[in-house]
Amino acid sequence: MIPSRVMAAKLRILCIAGPTASGKSARAVTEALAQKGEVVSVDSRQVYRGLNIGTEKITTEEMCGVPHHLIDIREVRETYSAGDFVTDATRLISEITERGKLPILVGGSHFYFDALLRGLPTGVDANPQLRAVLDALPTEELYAQVAARDSRRAQGLDPHNRRRLIRALEIIATRGFVPERSAAESPYQVEWLVIDPPREELRPRIDARLARAFDQGLTEEVRRVREEVGDARLDELGLEYKIVGEYVRNERTFESLLPALSAKLWHYARRQKAWLRKLRSEETISAES
Repeated sequence: MIPSRVMAAKLRILCIAGPTASGKSARAVTEALAQKGEVVSVDSRQVYRGLNIGTEKITTEEMCGVPHHLIDIREVRETYSAGDFVTDATRLISEITERGKLPILVGGSHFYFDALLRGLPTGVDANPQLRAVLDALPTEELYAQVAARDSRRAQGLDPHNRRRLIRALEIIATRGFVPERSAAESPYQVEWLVIDPPREELRPRIDARLARAFDQGLTEEVRRVREEVGDARLDELGLEYKIVGEYVRNERTFESLLPALSAKLWHYARRQKAWLRKLRSEETISAES
């Protein structure tokens, strides 16, 4: 692993990134044990209590005694934003460093990595009137509008994340497009470790992960979460909850679940891989397949 911008005055952090089902969490534990580190989760869903199977949340046993942060810190009915993550991660990096440990940031929410290392998009205030109009539209229509008006931004968005789609349209309405954040110098001495298996290896991993999730009770977890927060919020919690939620609502058959989720998660993994390719073009990193 090679430091990307080595400056003695900066706090050193290790960032582990990769697509879904690539083995990031296990590698983070290995690195933490080897380098006396603590793990900071960079995952927009593992912050929520009760989203265990669908997010493949690491278990206490799998942590092997390594402290993990930003897991199970919110109720699922609450929200957690990139701004919240930046505030929490900044504090944790300082605290972990002061303990003489290495902060190890690991996860698949690349928007959170960008927010922490490059800063949050600024300059456009909330527009409650526009948000009310957009909130009445189907998620598919929101994504179609973003794609038609700013195809670059659309490629980096989760088509099912209503909050980010609405925010993107809010910025587009004011500025005509979503400005790309500049490659500002990171406030940290960053080491990147990218785990990026090839398609022929990753696709079977995704399918195996899904089969394991259903065996562990994913359908029951989705039913419980739906009862707690309702369908609109359920659909915001990611592909596993949205698609299994459709089955729970009798909108699709059980037999269609695994093929549909496999295809959707592979599409999501491809977007993650695209972000990783961009990262490689901008940083000196250590990559593994």
